[in-house]
Amino acid sequence: MSTALSPRRPRIVLLATGGTIAGTASSATDTHGYTAGQLGAEALVAAVPQLARLAELTFEQLFNIDSKDMTPQHWLVLSRRVQMLAALPGVDGIVITHGTDTLEETAYFLQITVNAAKPVVMTAAMRPATALSADGPLNLYQAVELACRPAAARAGVLAVLGDRILPAASLAKRHPTAVDAFSTPESLSVLASDAALQALTPNRYSRVTLPAEVVTLPPVELLTVGAGSSPALASAVARALARASLLTGGAGLVLGLPGNASLPESWRPALDALPSAVPVVLASRCGGGVSAQRAGTPGNWLNAGGLDPLKARVRLIAGLAAGLRGARLRRWFERG
Repeated sequence: MSTALSPRRPRIVLLATGGTIAGTASSATDTHGYTAGQLGAEALVAAVPQLARLAELTFEQLFNIDSKDMTPQHWLVLSRRVQMLAALPGVDGIVITHGTDTLEETAYFLQITVNAAKPVVMTAAMRPATALSADGPLNLYQAVELACRPAAARAGVLAVLGDRILPAASLAKRHPTAVDAFSTPESLSVLASDAALQALTPNRYSRVTLPAEVVTLPPVELLTVGAGSSPALASAVARALARASLLTGGAGLVLGLPGNASLPESWRPALDALPSAVPVVLASRCGGGVSAQRAGTPGNWLNAGGLDPLKARVRLIAGLAAGLRGARLRRWFERG
């Protein structure tokens, strides 16, 4: 009499970085006065025993911070760890827990710097782990469930929040406190078919490779320009970036501008004072649509196209870190 072998469960690695999903409060009814990044990865996994039926789960605690304190240096560590894990034959997928405040920035950085043939899925929570109706446990379960599906690998970096799958390329937090805080025009149900997942496949030209010798990402500042905003701030930032470019070999500036990424005339002298080696990205603060290309702009000015200012900054950091400059940076950046 033969005994059928049980199918092998996918081997998933959980990388924990902190955030509200690992947060605690003094009361189960307190969903705002909590401290993020208090619980470790082991506690997050223990709270969802059903995960054992889905996967062979191992976990690592990379950081345990509130995501408002996430920096590009954290992105670099996380990106390299994800890339390393994705190359291991004993790993079938990777899940990352993260805070919601800067989730869209980290997700987009991973999207354009990690080349993985395995699912990479991020998740988070809007309520702390101690809350009466915490959203973290189900989000984590559904993230692991998605990471177990090979079809998710072709869709790039994904996030799972509130019964939805959201691609990193268009992920955006649109409400400061609501459980349903994130939006993207391309969201899918967690029940989406493999074909629907694969339809999210990102542009293969969107990624860059970060050289192994890169240990610090280049500084890129973001300024939001409102009606009557003083160009004095741009002048101060321009001077700092010029110095940083000399010291680090790369620096940049992103402007979140009104309407069609329209630059006030009063700001031009400050930008003209920047060295030509310091790129300036003009991005629309509208949060949707594609800003038009402009003829006759200086060679170091780049158009963000459909990228919002946050993602334009992330993209510029990654491009500069990859060693792209001049025409090569422009071509890659504007393929966005």
